[in-house]
Amino acid sequence: MLYFSRFKTALILGACVLGVLLSLPNLIGPVAGGLPWRTIRLGLDLRGGSYLLMEVDMGAVIKERLEGLADGARRALERAAIRPYTLAIQAADHRLLVKPGNPAQQEPALAALRTLQTTEGQGLGARPDLDITATPDGIAVGLSAAALIERANQAVQQSIEIVRRRIDETGVVDPIITRQGQDRIVVQLPGIEDPDRIKQLLGKTARMTFQLVDANADPSAPVPPPGVEFLPLADKPGQKIAVRKRVEVDGANLTDARAGQNPQTGEWVVNFTFDSLGTRRFADVTRANTGHPFAIVLDNKVISAPVIREPITGGRGQISGSFTAASATDLAVLLRAGALPAPLTVVEERSVGPELGADAIRAGAISLGVGFVFVIVFMGAFYGLFGWIANLALVFNLFLMLAILSLLQATLTLPGMAGILLTLGMAVDANILINERIREEVKNGRTPLNAMETGFRRAYATIVDSNMTAFLAHVMLFIFGSGPVRGFAVTITVGIVTTLFTATMVARLLMVRWYAATRPAALPV
Repeated sequence: MLYFSRFKTALILGACVLGVLLSLPNLIGPVAGGLPWRTIRLGLDLRGGSYLLMEVDMGAVIKERLEGLADGARRALERAAIRPYTLAIQAADHRLLVKPGNPAQQEPALAALRTLQTTEGQGLGARPDLDITATPDGIAVGLSAAALIERANQAVQQSIEIVRRRIDETGVVDPIITRQGQDRIVVQLPGIEDPDRIKQLLGKTARMTFQLVDANADPSAPVPPPGVEFLPLADKPGQKIAVRKRVEVDGANLTDARAGQNPQTGEWVVNFTFDSLGTRRFADVTRANTGHPFAIVLDNKVISAPVIREPITGGRGQISGSFTAASATDLAVLLRAGALPAPLTVVEERSVGPELGADAIRAGAISLGVGFVFVIVFMGAFYGLFGWIANLALVFNLFLMLAILSLLQATLTLPGMAGILLTLGMAVDANILINERIREEVKNGRTPLNAMETGFRRAYATIVDSNMTAFLAHVMLFIFGSGPVRGFAVTITVGIVTTLFTATMVARLLMVRWYAATRPAALPV
């Protein structure tokens, strides 16, 4: 227990020196600028910034699913030669109602609609995603409960990913994006005091489609012809344009979008690039409709409707309009990040000023400093020299914690600062166990070397058991917790690892080196 080879000694001292070096940027600012130093990030409660609670519009998700289901039902009925028939979307009941004009076609229509069914899940838990039943009013095609839950989970997860992409594109550092409940998303933006631009970016669905313009339809007519819809112009809200409902090319096939300037006119534009599928579709559509206007639709608004002059086969295009540098950049960000599956609405918004964050840091630093001083005084007063050795190990423990958190680029919040203070108390517990054990062995008449050996050996098992129990508890807290709770758990977990190292390695090494240098007749306990 008390033998340290040169290699083992070098490893322990090297770890301590490395911990000090890696933690320095957090204490004195950037050092050796050419090296990739990492630092601990400050959370919203310490740095200041904005907090947004957003809600996914599940009604829009279900409506879109029902509209897609209605298109599938029409195609299935046409393939089965079922006509005439009526089809109505009953969004409140999450279903379609199909009624064949000829009662004799009820069974063939039922069989045709059942081809739309798929299964949710796998194995014994697999269930059909549609409930198709015959009723006196017709055939009801409803979304099953399992399908609704699965659709909601997919929408929220997809929204979180797209929100993260959009925020990353704006350059916001260290955003925290988490799910809350069934249909809400928490967005924390440290350092952002005015989140208006972020809210505008997140509030747009940004679904872009390319659709042909129907030149024969009159946009001033009260009702559009079948297969046509009247959509407003983005830069001229009072005017509408007749656009065919069929989507020729979807914006989901875009691979890149960048803001730029037209070299001839100097106006701001958005240049985009399609993937292989989008390139092929775009080439086919422009080849077949040369000389016709082609509408670029974003969130049910026509942002541009240029005339196709020639086939576009290179998979590249340009969106022009009344863009400024900022609006062109924002549109490019939205297109690169992808479309949201449903609109997001801001339910709650809070701003934390940097002054409040500075006060929180100051209060947390004072509490850490005061707690650290009390611990050092206690150990020095009760255990003498061995207490001061334990204090030195405690300092290395703090440096190692900061170093590991910096390598992980962890986000430090007020609960995290509380975790650091709690870790210092837990580290002292380990040293108290060791010193008390050594004191007992001295009272039992053992020699100094034997008392140190026995004290370390008998305290070791207790220290490991208690810390491993706490370690497992905080791992569970991290897995099942969220937000600040997880930050607290990370800090404590890292602290437990560094405590085991400093208490059983660093403090023991220092005590052994002291004993080898002085060979005392009695231990200072």
